Parts: sequence; C-alpha cells; structure tokens
Amino acid sequence: MNLPNGVTGFYSSIDNKSNEIDESDFKNICFNLVRKNQGRILKIDEGNLASNFLKVKVDIFNRESYVLLNAYYPFLAFASTVEFQHINFIDNPVLSKDFMPFYKVLSKEELNEPLDIRKSRGKVSLENKNNLNSSELEQLFYWKPKTVGEVMFNFWD
Repeated sequence: MNLPNGVTGFYSSIDNKSNEIDESDFKNICFNLVRKNQGRILKIDEGNLASNFLKVKVDIFNRESYVLLNAYYPFLAFASTVEFQHINFIDNPVLSKDFMPFYKVLSKEELNEPLDIRKSRGKVSLENKNNLNSSELEQLFYWKPKTVGEVMFNFWD
C-alpha cells in the first residue's frame, strides 16, 4: 500500500496541504447504503482536530461496526472497534462492494501491513512505499505507529 503525501493530515506548508473530503457526501452515501442493507446509523462523528478520519457507527445484519473515511483521501475502512490509538480493522464484503464506486475500500490485510520506520543521522525514513512529506515522517517517529492503518486512520493532534 502506498501512503500518499498528506494522508496523515500533517503538511510542511500550505502548498502541500491535501484537499479535504466532503463530509456531507460521505454521510449521504453512508445513509443510503446502510438503509439499502436494512441497517441503521447509530452515530456519526464529525471530523475533529484529534483524528484524521470521519467515523460512522452502523448496525447492519444485527452487528455493530464502524465505517471510517480518511479526511484527505477517499480511503475507506471498516472496523469492529474504534478507541483512542486502537482500531480493530475488519473486512465487510457486502458493504465493501457497495462503497467501491465511491471510495477505495481498504482490506484488513492492507491496513495491518507492518511499518518499518527508521531514523539515521537525524533523518526519519519509512521503508514502506510512500510519498509522505517530512512533517508526516516526523509524526511517525513521534507517535510510533505499527501499521499502515494506524497512519491512514490516526488520532494524532
């Protein structure tokens, strides 16, 4: 999985700032797809300063789970639990198929890919495929995420 520049929400200058995802489109798509599957939306968390993703708690097929969308790129994931600094990513084949026309749906395997962060001579590097900017690399070194998912869906402030 290639980590694109700005996916964490951190940037070096205004020129590097990523576009933000339209929250209202995401909410409408969630509402329509959840309703299509005879589910219901339990809670919608607006984007906030302490995370880089939008979160919708849903009940589908009598099972509660979360739909997560990165705030800067159209990357979507599913989770069984979302707690500060811990997300348990899951695959949801039915909803994945429904969301694919709108977003890049990431698999549990992609999100759980281990990170290889290194610091040499004062410079932080990430061995995983990435285009992250220097501010993002510094945040990786500070927060010490262990997986790609922890970078793409983070609670860094």
